[in-house]
Amino acid sequence: MASEDGGIPEKMDAIVCYGIKDYRWEVVDVPKIEAGEILTKVLAVGICAGDAKCYAGAMLFWGDKDREAYCQPPIIPGHEFICQVVQLGDGAAEKTGLAIGDHCISEQIVPCWECRYCKRGAYHMCIPHNIYGFRQPTPGAMASYMKFPAGSITHKVPKEIPAWQAAYIEPLACSLHAVERGDIQFSHVVVVSGCGPLGLGMVAGAKQKNPALLIALDMFDWKLDIARQCGADVVLNPGKCNIVEEVKKLTDGYGCDVYIEATGHPSSVKQGLLMIARLGTFVEYSVFGSETTVDWTIIGDTKELNIHGGHLGPGTYPKAISMLQKKELPMDKIISHQLPLKDVVQGIDMVNKSSESIKVVLLPTGK
Repeated sequence: MASEDGGIPEKMDAIVCYGIKDYRWEVVDVPKIEAGEILTKVLAVGICAGDAKCYAGAMLFWGDKDREAYCQPPIIPGHEFICQVVQLGDGAAEKTGLAIGDHCISEQIVPCWECRYCKRGAYHMCIPHNIYGFRQPTPGAMASYMKFPAGSITHKVPKEIPAWQAAYIEPLACSLHAVERGDIQFSHVVVVSGCGPLGLGMVAGAKQKNPALLIALDMFDWKLDIARQCGADVVLNPGKCNIVEEVKKLTDGYGCDVYIEATGHPSSVKQGLLMIARLGTFVEYSVFGSETTVDWTIIGDTKELNIHGGHLGPGTYPKAISMLQKKELPMDKIISHQLPLKDVVQGIDMVNKSSESIKVVLLPTGK
């Protein structure tokens, strides 16, 4: 087993989720690793909208009459992170190509590699679905150190990407997967609804597909300004115009060919179904705080739409890393806030309000 010089402490600071709106700053044991595992020092960790909605009590995480709770407290949250290797279990270096001191990331899900989804190559659909920061086998990155289990999927990250930017690799990988689910063609008009961290990554990813027209929607004009920097051809604020009419005006009355929903708000779903063209593709990639009701007749009997869900970022991490390395996004605008780890609740509140932030990153070192 290889370790960095200077030794590894026995204890560390961490945020621990105990329940809805019950996140605590504690001192806990530094994880111990076994063969094939990797111990890392956390350099930066982002607050996902999913983290914020988990904190607020969204049904996906805490269950309802139709499904069990996904979150398994007490658990250290955090699945958007960048780390530095400090210890390698036997065989881990040979398997991953990582060395002590490397910057690295583990994809947010640790697959079992035994279920039917893993065996089919769809590891992002794995059951039991152990995502860092929610499940007992996979504590997350809101701590000084974290462990990558033997089954994890790891990527080396160039050190030239600053840690506060590299924490965006995971959400960008998710954004790129959503873009791929849209099956964007050169002739398409594409609409991305929502210009938060995911939506801006979707705009940047969609731009690289070279659609005929790329439209970004958001309720905040300052976020739309950043969407332009990410590649949007047209930006529209639904609070200031009839968004369905405006999109139809831009498309000779047909509507958009691809609509990517990234807000998690019911109104965005309805407007998307109204503005999308016949035979269009609707991509849903967000976590909702409550149920959404729409007239599903429009999907089948009226427009014969393709409805595609999107989850995680399978196969897209290398592209996400490359885009950051090449400075293809305005990261100084997307990473709007950097806070010390202890201010996690303040950061979560900022994410849930969304009016003054895009991506909030926590720094366990406080630097």
